[in-house]
Amino acid sequence: MGAIVNTSLKKQFIIAACLYLGQLLVGFTMGWTAPVLVKLQNEDETPLDHIISDAEASWILSFIFLGTIIGPYLSAYLYNVIGRKPCLFIGGGIVLSGNISLALAKHIIVIFVGRFLSGVGNGIIFVTNLVYIGEFASSRIRGTLLSLTGFFHTLGTLVAYSIGPFLPYASVCWFGVALNGLYIVAVVLFVSETAVYLVMKDKRTEAMDNLASLGRQDDIDEIVAKANEKPKSNIDQLTEMYTVRSNRRATFIIIVLNIMQQSSGVIAVSAFVTIIFDMTGSNMESHVSTIIIGVTQVVSATIAPLLIDRTGRKSLLLVSTAVCSLSLATLGTFFFLHVNNYPIAKDIQWLSLVSLMIFFIAYFAGLGIIPNTYIGEMFTDTCRGFGGTFTSTISWLYGFGVSTAFGYMLPAWGPAAVFWIFSGACAFAFVFSVIFVPETKGKSLLEIREILSKSWI
Repeated sequence: MGAIVNTSLKKQFIIAACLYLGQLLVGFTMGWTAPVLVKLQNEDETPLDHIISDAEASWILSFIFLGTIIGPYLSAYLYNVIGRKPCLFIGGGIVLSGNISLALAKHIIVIFVGRFLSGVGNGIIFVTNLVYIGEFASSRIRGTLLSLTGFFHTLGTLVAYSIGPFLPYASVCWFGVALNGLYIVAVVLFVSETAVYLVMKDKRTEAMDNLASLGRQDDIDEIVAKANEKPKSNIDQLTEMYTVRSNRRATFIIIVLNIMQQSSGVIAVSAFVTIIFDMTGSNMESHVSTIIIGVTQVVSATIAPLLIDRTGRKSLLLVSTAVCSLSLATLGTFFFLHVNNYPIAKDIQWLSLVSLMIFFIAYFAGLGIIPNTYIGEMFTDTCRGFGGTFTSTISWLYGFGVSTAFGYMLPAWGPAAVFWIFSGACAFAFVFSVIFVPETKGKSLLEIREILSKSWI
């Protein structure tokens, strides 16, 4: 019996590993900009007919957000029509077309198109992965498997940071194509359709075989009940978000926190991190500093899930936003001293790297993860899916704006002013959290609803 259970869990972990390749791919496409933008601004390395400006670099970064906004809505429709596995394959195929476009690009418009396609595929893979893991995994390992998605996302970013500086532009893109191909092959060979979808399509026998292979044959009644739930339309869910007081306050809290996430500049800083280190004049090579930042992100993504149920959501959020604000203010102060040629700036060049390391540790320990936790805890069951998609869309739209503006703000206002603005946003998030965000640690979903229902909003 024990051998059967171990074999079944082993199969679940193999399937999860295939899905994590998708998260690795998503992280790689997000981290791709850090080493590649430097190449596109170097006349000896760019494949384009001109060196891109900071503004064009921002558009290269932000185009992926436009695609990412579209992807989840496509997957939300497709995974109930054609199935979860085909969605994973389609998402991988769209990212593949984007990576091939980037590898062959000779004009910046082609890069824009490639980034947009990568974003669409990323959105499909990201959402479908979460749905798939939630449906196929045993309850005792489901939480672990879901929490590891963030780790593999940051690991993919680290891979891009690590290989990008040492390969030509085209080779970086072709590496992405190879990673992409590996993911698609893994999905085709090792990933099966989920039992929930099979029951939805009246394929109960196949669903039973699927569950048996995963050691979950006793869960068939739960799967049938879940598959037979009649989902509400998006209009009904949207109405419930604003007519039910607890949902209304949840929407307000999560949207503001998501906007503050993007206002911290985390995406722009991650994408421009190599360029930022080039600006410091540090003796340490910029790509080495970038790799250190990538390692910091991976470590932070590993540690953060261990803290959230021990310290409490609100407490962790307050510490996170406060430290993010202080570290970005320190970084802005360093750039003020550096740009204005203060002698002390040469003696504290290390401060830029340390400030960014502290920022990313603090961000991924709180501000970067807690708003998503609140999506699962604050919304009612009947509108959680649409509520999560809606609030995430607002976040991505705002992220598109911040990422696009960054390339214009940096040369116009200087790095000191830009990082002070980001610091101010984190300080605002701290004050907002003190006033409006409740502590949900140790509370049932019903207790959380009751707390939110007492709001004036």
